[in-house]
Amino acid sequence: MNVKPVLTLDERINDIRMRTAEIVNAEILPNEARLWPNRVSAEPTDLERKEAHELREHVKARVRAAGLWAPHLPMEYGGMGLDFLAHAYMNEVLAYATGAAALFGVVAPNSGNQKILVKYGTEEQKRRWLLPLVEGTMESGFSMTEPHNPGSDPRSLDTTAVREGDQWVVNGHKWFTSNGLRADFFVVMCRVQDDSGEEGRSGQMAQIIVPTDTPGVRIVRGIGIWGRPSSDHCEVVYEDVRVPLDNILGRVGDGHQAAQDRLGAGRVYHCMNAVGQMWRAFDLMVERAATRHVHGGLLQDKQFVQGFIADSYQDIQAARLMTIHAAERIDQNDLAARTDISAIKVFVPAAYERVVDRAIQVWGAAGVSNDLPLATMYQAARTLRLADGPDEVHKVLIAKQVLHNYARGEGWDFGN
Repeated sequence: MNVKPVLTLDERINDIRMRTAEIVNAEILPNEARLWPNRVSAEPTDLERKEAHELREHVKARVRAAGLWAPHLPMEYGGMGLDFLAHAYMNEVLAYATGAAALFGVVAPNSGNQKILVKYGTEEQKRRWLLPLVEGTMESGFSMTEPHNPGSDPRSLDTTAVREGDQWVVNGHKWFTSNGLRADFFVVMCRVQDDSGEEGRSGQMAQIIVPTDTPGVRIVRGIGIWGRPSSDHCEVVYEDVRVPLDNILGRVGDGHQAAQDRLGAGRVYHCMNAVGQMWRAFDLMVERAATRHVHGGLLQDKQFVQGFIADSYQDIQAARLMTIHAAERIDQNDLAARTDISAIKVFVPAAYERVVDRAIQVWGAAGVSNDLPLATMYQAARTLRLADGPDEVHKVLIAKQVLHNYARGEGWDFGN
């Protein structure tokens, strides 16, 4: 990965990007197939798995020694304590290599749950749930989406948590619960019923910690996606699941805001990840064009391929600058950033899909093989157009904000 200091960035962020790129280039890119053998072979041997685990631990040790572990967490919890913008700039470098973020301590959904626990968790919850997540001795999942309700409308969620004495009784049906097969606990989005009113008004949303070994938690299946028979995105049924009142994160009514805290930041991080992946796909495409002979000449001399290169360059530049602009506004606590977040959530995944598609076309049959990361990128790009809210919802939000400004006689200031 060709990473040089960005003249407009401060020295600290440039230093983080450069040191991150050094590890990506030296330790991860040359070893991608060995680090993740299951992405190349359906059934890696026990020796390959053992060697992969040892190699991953070696890379993690180097990351920790470099002070680059867990950029999303405060220093008191073993992280780097990066501000939002610095983390975003680091993300585009991390995303260049397959699975690199996991080797830097950023693993969804654990990383998202860690941030929610940092903000909303009590000291006891942090001791019991957060610290084991940070130490890697525990896994978590996020359980929000329901098969019978639209995921783009959180008001429709009907999984309930009814207060009975000193317990919550959870009943509901979820699916696409992330990390469902490995999780030790789920963070479950529920609609609370508390007739006492002590915990908050009934009908409001809350996030509740539910250990996966609690009686009544039934993991129905790992949902098959993209033609695979199973995945770690699980369908889960909660039947009279009883957990202590203390398992609520924050107060009743905080659930929706906690989800937005998670998703708002996540959308920007996802888009910077997409930029890093596009960067990799672009490099692969240009490398192929510069070395592949076909019909008496190099691919790079064919105008169709030159068009691919120009179009992808524009897509990446536009996606990157839009995402950095949104990240800067979030970093400044600008409430108007929500329009920019929706804009990148629509534009960047679509650009990502186009860039990877062109790279696959230039590589031909090899582009869809497991020898290259392009097929995995293509699936990720298409999935990202649904994750964290479908494109259509975000387009509506953009239009409403623009129309609201015009209705006030302000017009839209593209300079700010």
